[in-house]
Formats: sequence, structure tokens, C-alpha cells
Amino acid sequence: MRILTRADFDGIVCAALLHEAEPITSPVRWVEPSEMQRGLITPEPTDIIANLPYAEGCALWFDHHVTNQPQRPFKGLYRIAPSAARLVYEYYADRLPLNFTELLSHTDDIDSANLTREQVLSPQDDPYLLLSMTISSRTKTDEPYWNRLVHLLRSTPIDGIMADGEVGRRSAETIRQNAIYEELLQRHTALCGQVAISDFRSFKKSPDGNRFLVYSLFPDAVVAVKIRYAIEDPDKIILSVGHSIFNSGCRINVGRMLSEFGGGGHAGAGATTFHRSKSEEYIKQIIDILKRNDGNR
Repeated sequence: MRILTRADFDGIVCAALLHEAEPITSPVRWVEPSEMQRGLITPEPTDIIANLPYAEGCALWFDHHVTNQPQRPFKGLYRIAPSAARLVYEYYADRLPLNFTELLSHTDDIDSANLTREQVLSPQDDPYLLLSMTISSRTKTDEPYWNRLVHLLRSTPIDGIMADGEVGRRSAETIRQNAIYEELLQRHTALCGQVAISDFRSFKKSPDGNRFLVYSLFPDAVVAVKIRYAIEDPDKIILSVGHSIFNSGCRINVGRMLSEFGGGGHAGAGATTFHRSKSEEYIKQIIDILKRNDGNR
């Protein structure tokens, strides 16, 4: 059996739980949601897909994104939930030990952005949150690290994980990058009504950092947009949208809106990738929808 999942904290926790519950015999295949949406992935009959859109032919599927609602019968579990890992745990409740309870609670909070301002401003004080920030799906060269975390999360308490040499190195680098990112975020973000727009297209390699920070730095915004070039294909633009986690008031279902532009996600957050030739049209349309904020999506 093989696991197909995405390289974020929720996906890595899904992989750790599935390794405990099933006789996994092959390395995890790390997949981007857009690859599933474009039909680039053909699953094998014994594959388990988690935290990704459904693909015909898999053995089991677990997901919680509003735009991935199943249109056909499947084996596994789908429900709008704080994390996909929560659904994996529920499905295998009789096979998994209770010592995953703390990990699941933090995974729920991180994936659903159920965080305080203090956590956002000082993630170094929250080991689970800091650990999640060491994970970036920007480059496939990080696959050994993702696999290392899957192994550590299965059997090592959080203090032991944070004491791991590679985790410690990446944690220190994450704290350093977050400080740089805060400065660049302030410099390259404009407030358009109640929409905070961070445009990083002037960078060949877009800055990366604390994805929740924009909501603390721009408290008047009810929604944030980030625009950047894809690192591995500069002809592609990645646009992500998220409701403010501190200033409620955005009435747009982000995942459903972005599904109209080739993307998807949750009601409160999502992303899409498109060719740069469509950037003027797509970006204007998305921002106009968010500015109107009429809740018709």
C-alpha cells in the first residue's frame, strides 16, 4: 500500500497515522492538489489518498475541503472538519492509540487557523506551531525531511521531535525567516478596502514565512490575498486567499470562489495556480469579488 498526500502539517500527520493503521509498503508520494485537479495523478488500486482531491481508482480517500465534496461513492471518510488527520483518526479509531490525542488537537487548530494573536506573533513559543512552519511544499528536495517528520510523529513526543538536530536547525531558520518576512510583508502589502493584498511578483523567489502574520499586521482587513510566481515554473502564478482569523466579516466562500479560477480549498482559505497570461484578468476579478463581499459565492 502507498500513501498519497500533500506536504503540509495536516498531510504529514495523516501519513503518520496511516502508517500506524495500515501495512504501508511504499514511500509516501507527495502530491500537490493542482496535480490531482488536472488529472496528472493516476492512483494505484491500493493507494490511500489523504488531504487531496479525490482520484478515481484509489483504495481509500480522506479529505475535508469544501471544494472536494465527493460526487460518487468512495471508501474512506469525507466531512468538513478542522483537519483531514481528524478524519483518518476517526476512521481508524480502533487501531490507533490514544497518545495521538494531543497531536490531533494541535493539528486541528493549526489547519483551521484556530490561533491566538500571541501564538501568531510568537510561534517560537508553541512547539507544534513552529514545527508546522518548518514544512514547505515549495521544493521537492525537502521530501527526506517530510518523511523524517512522518517517522518522528509516530513515536516521539513533541519535546523529542524539537530536539532532533534537523528539526532544530530548520526551526532556527524558520524564526529567522519569519523576522525577514514580517518586514517584507509590510513593504509589499497594500490595503484595498478591507482586502490586504501582498504582491510578491517583484521577487524571482517569493519570500516565505508566517502565513498568519498578515492578519495581525493589517487588523482592518477581513481577507488577505497573496500573489507570487511559482518557484519551479515562473510562467505560473500562485494566488492564495484567506479570511482574517481575527477580524471576521468576509462573506465569500473562498474555496468555491477559487474553484471558478481552477483552484479550491476551504470556505475560509484556498489557492489557485494559473498561467501568467491570465494574471490581469483573474487577479482583478478575484479582488473585485472580495471587495464587494456580497456573499454570493
